[in-house]
Amino acid sequence: MRILLVDNHDSYTYNLFQLIARAAGAEPDVRANDDPRLGADGALEAYAAVVVSPGPGHPARNRDLGLLGAALSSAPAVPVLGVCLGHQALVHLAGGAVALAPAARHGYLSRIRHDGSGLFAGLEQDFTAVRYHSLAARTPLPPELAATAFAEDGVVMAARHRALPRWGVQFHPESVAGEHGADLVANFLRLARESRPGAPAAAATAAGTGAAAPAAPAAHAAPAAPPEPPRVRVLDRAVDTEAAFARLYARSPHAFWLDSSRTGGPARFSFLGDAQGPGGEVLTYRTGEGAVTVTPADGPPRREPGTIFDALRRRLPARPAPPPGGLPFDFTGGYVGYFGYELKADCGGAAAHRSPAPDAVWLRCDRLIAVDHERDSTYLVARGPGAAEWAAQTRRILAALAPASDPPPGTAPAGGDADLEPLLERSREGYLTDVKECLRRLEEGESYEICLTNRMRAPAPADDLAFYRRLRRAAPAPYAALLQLGDTTVHSASPERFLRIGADAVAESRPIKGTAPRSADPGTDARRARELRIGAKTRAENLMIVDLLRNDLGRVCEVGTVDVPRFMYTESYSTVHQLVSTVRGRLRADTHPVDAVRACFPGGSMTGAPKVRTMEIIDRLENSARGVYSGALGYLSHQGTADLSIVIRTAVRRGAGLDVGAGGAVVLDSVPQEEYAEMLLKAAVPLSGG
Repeated sequence: MRILLVDNHDSYTYNLFQLIARAAGAEPDVRANDDPRLGADGALEAYAAVVVSPGPGHPARNRDLGLLGAALSSAPAVPVLGVCLGHQALVHLAGGAVALAPAARHGYLSRIRHDGSGLFAGLEQDFTAVRYHSLAARTPLPPELAATAFAEDGVVMAARHRALPRWGVQFHPESVAGEHGADLVANFLRLARESRPGAPAAAATAAGTGAAAPAAPAAHAAPAAPPEPPRVRVLDRAVDTEAAFARLYARSPHAFWLDSSRTGGPARFSFLGDAQGPGGEVLTYRTGEGAVTVTPADGPPRREPGTIFDALRRRLPARPAPPPGGLPFDFTGGYVGYFGYELKADCGGAAAHRSPAPDAVWLRCDRLIAVDHERDSTYLVARGPGAAEWAAQTRRILAALAPASDPPPGTAPAGGDADLEPLLERSREGYLTDVKECLRRLEEGESYEICLTNRMRAPAPADDLAFYRRLRRAAPAPYAALLQLGDTTVHSASPERFLRIGADAVAESRPIKGTAPRSADPGTDARRARELRIGAKTRAENLMIVDLLRNDLGRVCEVGTVDVPRFMYTESYSTVHQLVSTVRGRLRADTHPVDAVRACFPGGSMTGAPKVRTMEIIDRLENSARGVYSGALGYLSHQGTADLSIVIRTAVRRGAGLDVGAGGAVVLDSVPQEEYAEMLLKAAVPLSGG
């Protein structure tokens, strides 16, 4: 059965893709609603069924529906299922009115009452569905349509055409928190077959995922083969990573310390190294320049055509592989660095602002120190000429250092609003105005969730390493990091995993959405954690981003492998409680790890959803580049594995200044003053190194 999925530039389309592929046994074609192919004669007749995705905006606007309206009007016999905006489009094309709903519902769970026929055959009454909409079909519906389901607030949740094979649902059957999504899609496919028995069959091979799939890599970006196995020396104790970095790398112009300063959690290992080995190099990139600057350790810089993704793709293997020699960690050399937020211009977003820092810097290391905090051991890993000599010399230096110990507890940030407000790029009044504008755009149906941020600028610290030491004591985090990258130094206390790709090709993201301040009073602290976990606002925030991450992984993962093994649990840090979920999927055999990173970037927890339209809103509200903040940081290994954090709780030193970004997700239940207070709470963390 050949199926077309029309993408209204939404961030949940590939959740529908996965649902359809499982139900039909074949992957649907995907076309964006402005794809010229939709304007061709007979564009829809080539398919046995068409599914129209959700999306931002109003079905009467050409910008929001693209070529889809005309295509649907010219193919009345083709069975169609419309979801959310797709449902509203069917109502609009039948002459019905679509207007603001009595109350906007984003990430809202409703009970569905239905007529038991068609899409709802065999489905129980009052099943749970997830709603993401500000607009709704006005009643009464036009005579051509019949309402088949309602929510408890009386809003039409489904409709069918009385004469044509067309059905629509206002809710999102693809959401992780809904029920019977697979049953509903299976019912639609049955109805499609019954209404059009001679329809085109599926192609023998899996259909292309054209419109919303990751951008195709340049033809010259062929992946690299895995390198030779490294030489490894093991020390039977965990060295003090602070002392090791200070002794070996503090004076290196390009060095890293991927620091599990909060051990016992998801990050068991710390990694230290620099770009000084015989194979070392530094890749520096700015969007729009069309080339990467490559600076080898032993030669002059050169320009290499393409994007940073092309450059990394050429240097890294196409498929993850286990680490050599049974090592317990995946990073045995490769690239360490960051992707800045403005790299979104190479990932489907616009180039709205220019960052003073490079949009990406990645250093290649072929010699590193890995510390296993769980097993109390240290590994020296080296490749290339002189590997044995380096390992022996480094072992002697580390042996002279004191054993590792937990860093003494730091002081949690104590600065109040009055201390931070003079540092703000946008004033309190400006930020509150922007939150209100976000709320207006949410009510209009332009977005479900908008991750608004602000920036602060303080004087640069006199000593970057001393600043980072204080930060890791005050705010220990599983994905903490210190990156020395020439003129830019990144001090991060991030608690959030953007994307991990393991040797088994399983990709994992751990989005954080929902924050509550800690309290010195145990009872109050426990109450705040519980309220965070059960609160309607924070659960809606988290759900919307979980569904977005499922979509992003669904673009590059095998059908049926994307799941949410842990949904909305709390993690507590020195200053805040956070609401976290875990999303996983297994990469398709034809997906390069770098392509997977590109497909998911920027992290949805820093944009909101739908991602592209929401980034446009953010670009208009925020009057400067986010830079390193809101991007991703970590490693891409020679084994094809990766582990990247979301760049939050981070201070970036460039020149004489220290830049800090902070913000939060604006949703329908947001209160502007509370959003402002949350932004200041988060900003205080990276400034605690000062």
